[in-house]
Amino acid sequence: MAASRIAVAGASGLVGSALVRSLTADGHEVVRLVRRAPRAADEVRWDPGRRSVDAAGLAGCDAVVNLAGAGIGDRRWTRAYKEKIRSSRVDGTAALAGALAALDPGTRPRVFVNGSAIGFYGDTGDRAVDESAPPGEGFLPSLCVEWEAAVAPAREAGVRTVLARTGLVVARGGGAWGRLFPLFRAGLGGRLGDGRQYWSFVALHDEVAALRHLLDTDGLSGPFNLTAPHPVTNREVTAAMGRVLRRPTPFAVPAPVLRGVLGEMAGDVLGSARVLPARLLESGFRFAFPEVEEAIRAAL
Repeated sequence: MAASRIAVAGASGLVGSALVRSLTADGHEVVRLVRRAPRAADEVRWDPGRRSVDAAGLAGCDAVVNLAGAGIGDRRWTRAYKEKIRSSRVDGTAALAGALAALDPGTRPRVFVNGSAIGFYGDTGDRAVDESAPPGEGFLPSLCVEWEAAVAPAREAGVRTVLARTGLVVARGGGAWGRLFPLFRAGLGGRLGDGRQYWSFVALHDEVAALRHLLDTDGLSGPFNLTAPHPVTNREVTAAMGRVLRRPTPFAVPAPVLRGVLGEMAGDVLGSARVLPARLLESGFRFAFPEVEEAIRAAL
């Protein structure tokens, strides 16, 4: 993509900040969506909870990327926090999609990349799934279905719309994996439950590269799984972390303990997601870190 003006919601998050660094390093102009009064020309005001965005600030942008949303694993899933998780994604997406649709066609961005998650598929057990699979059952699948449906106004207005279903991002600086590194460094890491559940991971480098591939490649639309091509079990993750960090991994957290600590979220921690990036590979994307040990070393 030639030097472009790209609006990013969620620019301060783990993936968003890495994407912004990548884009600016290559000479692109990044416009950040903020929830306060703008302090600079590269900021646009929005209020996702009220489905409000300063649409004029998006006019003339070549692309919009939405990675905003309350952290899935940040807190125990109370009824109130589940609603915050849902509204931060669904309402924010609806605000952006509506704003894009309302713009004059001559000033409308040509592509809208909206975040989603492999939680769409629910617990797949040992069964490998790709983008052709239907949604699963439970809170996260139903959330993802509603979240993805909220892009409809932009798609119907003719904006090329992509749904980026992201897996577990392997990064030291945040996200679920960021919490694992200190535990394993301290020799306290171990498998969760029986360790046979699949984890579909993606290195932060590959996550950013995939998002840019989706932005740059004309003709790509709809859902894409942003996961490495070789999902592994939690037991294999535990072994790889131990090897890379040179620490023993003797501990296991029993399923009943996880349920007691995490509540409803434990079902997703103990659940299995064997998700393949079929459409991403078919589109010509190549992973720099396709294996979990490579992704862990890259994070360090």
